[in-house]
Amino acid sequence: MALSLDGLPEMPAPAEAAAAPVGRRVRASLVFARGGGTTMLSRQVVPYPFHITRAFRMHPESPDLATLYLQSASGGLYAADHLTLDIAARSGARAHVTTQAGTVVHRGGPEPTRQETRLAIAADALLALNPDPLILFPGAHLAVSTEITAEPGARAIVTESVACHDPLGQGRPFDRLDLGLTIRTPEGRALVRERSRIDGAAFTAPDSPMGGHRAYGTMVVLGAPEDARLAGPLLRQTSDAAGCLTGVSPLPNGAGLGLRLLAPDGGALSAGMEALFRIVFEAMSGCAPGRRRK
Repeated sequence: MALSLDGLPEMPAPAEAAAAPVGRRVRASLVFARGGGTTMLSRQVVPYPFHITRAFRMHPESPDLATLYLQSASGGLYAADHLTLDIAARSGARAHVTTQAGTVVHRGGPEPTRQETRLAIAADALLALNPDPLILFPGAHLAVSTEITAEPGARAIVTESVACHDPLGQGRPFDRLDLGLTIRTPEGRALVRERSRIDGAAFTAPDSPMGGHRAYGTMVVLGAPEDARLAGPLLRQTSDAAGCLTGVSPLPNGAGLGLRLLAPDGGALSAGMEALFRIVFEAMSGCAPGRRRK
């Protein structure tokens, strides 16, 4: 206890409440369009921490198909970040957007770290969005939202995957994970709406609804052709061979095909997702995905 100048005891000042974390509020946008017989990145707004490469041509048999790497310049997602990515594929465009590595989600706080993805796909366009997994570190509090607006006849492959990792090897769980998916028509009618939430403690508990699995992935396929390679038993067999537990089912309202994967770890999940993506991409685009250097 301190004394004031008038000789009376001075009560310590009350501790100030810790300020709520203020994360980054950033929106990036990419527009792919057809021009000169190929697919071009016609517009890009890519503020920090987003970063992109130039568009690569990895498919000699389909030179109009552009491959773009989306990167993070900040080392991952941090507490209370709110990052939004808009991607539009205009008429005739054919684009594949991927990442160079997994994205770390660091310890969060009361306000979740938010990652929003909004896709708009024209009737005769193809967009494949196939990022590497989100890696949930201990204490991570993440909310992921994906919204797809697709015209009739649009083709899309959209994947999403998460895995948890404790750098100290102590099995500390993430805090909470919220996942949301909406698929709409251009008029705004919702064809698919999914919401899920799981706490990290429940995720890793002995009676976890995930069983012994510690990684989860989804794939949405819109505009899939009638192709024997996309039959459910074949897709399940392919992914299961990589160590995953796989489910394949049609989406509501004839929106497309939905795949869900459980895996013991991020490595097995990545292998299963990659094996499935190769099959689906070839059926959708007419060519095998090019070898991506990572």
